[in-house]
Amino acid sequence: MTPAEFLSEDLAGVVQNLRENNEPFAYATIVRTVGSTAAKPGAKAILGADGTILHGWLGGGCIRGAVKKTTMAALASGQPQLVSVAPEETLSEKGVSAGEEVDGTRFARNGCPSKGSIDIYVEPYLPMPQLVVLGGSPVAQALVSLAPQFHWAVLEETPDTIAATNLQRVIVVATQGQGDVQALESAIASQAAHVAFVGSTRKFANLSEKLFANGLSQEKIDTIKAPAGLDIGAVTPEEIALSILAELVRVRRTPVQVAHD
Repeated sequence: MTPAEFLSEDLAGVVQNLRENNEPFAYATIVRTVGSTAAKPGAKAILGADGTILHGWLGGGCIRGAVKKTTMAALASGQPQLVSVAPEETLSEKGVSAGEEVDGTRFARNGCPSKGSIDIYVEPYLPMPQLVVLGGSPVAQALVSLAPQFHWAVLEETPDTIAATNLQRVIVVATQGQGDVQALESAIASQAAHVAFVGSTRKFANLSEKLFANGLSQEKIDTIKAPAGLDIGAVTPEEIALSILAELVRVRRTPVQVAHD
């Protein structure tokens, strides 16, 4: 077995543990180098949600800041990133500045004395987003049945906390008269990315008054999407569930704006 194969097995073990714990991570590969560089094309590493290298090697400390920023941008956006780390002179020759993105490549400055350039491809791996369905109504049952087909991990109760895994979590309250207020309060307290209520506008207006009387701010009440789902003329529980999932696809796929220094 070659050293590369040993490394691949080690990387696979790290990846398996991260996936089992629903932790986001990124897979980085050096795709090109120019001049003197510590790491060479083909070098790989697994990076955690904070941009630190968990396993593997990409070179010295001169490139770690750029790799960290790139990793966090990839995880935030869910999109692969290509970063080119080069000395100031090389950036000037190309007519680009550190932090600038041109044709899908983001440039960063390499301050190492070696003056080498290195291109690194960073691919994010995100845990499956969670859909919490509160209630046992026909709409709730239809959601629980349909959602896994759209790659949602379905829960039927709100976890106490969102672990430090940056999971995208949305909550749909489909209690339909059975503990509506308590379910809505629980959903808001969970700090989910999106909370929706299955019910008419008139019904939610009545519930909003109760939530406000219970001490919930109007600002938080206004974050609840009601009625849940896109307006597609849905009538049956299955159609309503489909309209909700269509809305959740839009929530899930909305690009995240990532700031770059």
